[in-house]
Amino acid sequence: MRKTDKYNRWIIILSVAIPLVVAMLFGVNLRDLGYDVKPLTFLPPIYATINGITAVLLVAAVIAIKNGNRQVHERLVKICIGCSAAFLLMYVAYHMTAESTPFGGEGTIRYIYFFILISHILLSIVVIPFVLVTFVRGLSGDFARHRKLAKYTFPLWLYVAVSGVVVYLMISPYYT
Repeated sequence: MRKTDKYNRWIIILSVAIPLVVAMLFGVNLRDLGYDVKPLTFLPPIYATINGITAVLLVAAVIAIKNGNRQVHERLVKICIGCSAAFLLMYVAYHMTAESTPFGGEGTIRYIYFFILISHILLSIVVIPFVLVTFVRGLSGDFARHRKLAKYTFPLWLYVAVSGVVVYLMISPYYT
């Protein structure tokens, strides 16, 4: 039995639970349920910035490990995971208190927006187990298997972070 095997159950649980809980909460609007809450309309630029910071830190983490600095690499990855969790909490909080904003662009830009949005959403679900398994392998010292998976995890996670910023920039003119 590998050191990482004891985490498999948690990785599976989190990989299923996170998207399900987010999907369920996304459809809940506290104001529609009669709660007198102020819409958290200030959050989108903050969580978009967090996505941008995550992207920069992911690149920095790769540079750190390529330069042989394992401690810096590990710290940066932990910060990226924290940033992703903070993004998720703010994203859900925003959508639980504010109305969804429809994209107002027309023509080709509309198709581009929805392609980026849908790929961002789908890959944000796919990347969860990749991040968790890669992280556990690194922490447990299984560096050969960590590296093997990280070469897929990094571009997926980077795409999710960058596309989150792009989605925000494209829809932000339509916020009310």
